[in-house]
Order: sequence, then C-alpha cells, then structure tokens
Amino acid sequence: GWYAEWLGNRGAVVVALDANATMVRLAQERLGGRAQVRHANLAQPLDFLADSSFDLVLSTLVLDYIKDWRRAFGEFHRVLRKGGHLVFSIEHPQATYDAHRARSNYFEVEAVTALWQGFGVEVQMPSYRRPWAEVINPLISAGFVLERILEPLPTEEFRAQAPETYEVLSRQPGFLCVRAVKG
Repeated sequence: GWYAEWLGNRGAVVVALDANATMVRLAQERLGGRAQVRHANLAQPLDFLADSSFDLVLSTLVLDYIKDWRRAFGEFHRVLRKGGHLVFSIEHPQATYDAHRARSNYFEVEAVTALWQGFGVEVQMPSYRRPWAEVINPLISAGFVLERILEPLPTEEFRAQAPETYEVLSRQPGFLCVRAVKG
C-alpha cells in the first residue's frame, strides 16, 4: 500500500491489486478507504477492470513472481488509455542469472527460489528469472513503446543501512526499472 498511499496523497484515484490476501488486508488498513484494494492475480485476466480506464499502471517488484508476462502486459495495455504509462521494476535479469548460474540456462524462463530476510524472518521465495529478451519482447508484443530503462544505484541512506550490500550494488545491477507508453 505504500505506492497507493503516495499516489493517493497526490490526488490520484487508485486501484491497488495484490495476490496475497494478507497484503490486501494490510493495504486496506493503511489506506483507510482512500483507495480501492482488490485481491487479484496478475497471471489471470483482470476482467473487473474496464478497458482504457487508467492513465498509469505501476508494478513494483511484482512481475518476477509471474511466469507468463504476455498475459499481464496484454491486460495492462487493455486497461490503459492511449498515451498511458506502464512503469515496472523487477530484479535485474543479470543479477538473477548470476545468483542462479550454476543450475540455470540463461535463455529460459526458469522457476527459482531465493532466501528473503526481513522483519526478523527468513522465507524461501519462489520466483522466475528470465533473459533480457523475455523482459522486453513481451512488452513490445503487447503494443507498448519503450521510453526508458533505469538500472538504479543505491542511495547514501542505503549505504548507512547496509554497507556491504551497498558496495556490491554500486558495482553490479540489482534492479531494473522500465517505463513504457501505450501508443
């Protein structure tokens, strides 16, 4: 609900989606009715959303958990108005390949797991790693025009929180951000 809150505080009418019922509940609590929060899986049709009804689709660190991006990008294209933007972030394709290189085929979309640590817990998180072609080609096939790619560097605030990880991410990519427009 963080991005939904940020956008809502700036005047946007927000519809937020999450596949996890607990996350939906937490976002609803955080937003207190200031945004519509729905339980939905991006691997399935979003038939409860009208065609050409949004100016922006924002998908932050979600797509890594979806195997087939063609359907998700097709739905994003369908719900966006002409000139609307899709902005998404994912783990960087090179970083995920490097993390799983020993048992990976770079050219395939592959199921992988990684240890996630935070809030005092450790969880094995399943996701999919994919080559660059499987990041960009489904986007283009859905009818989007690529506007910008960003490989962000860590901030000074991050350095203070995690100096070792900061040093690594200052030399090799960790995340990829993409902005595309519906033509």
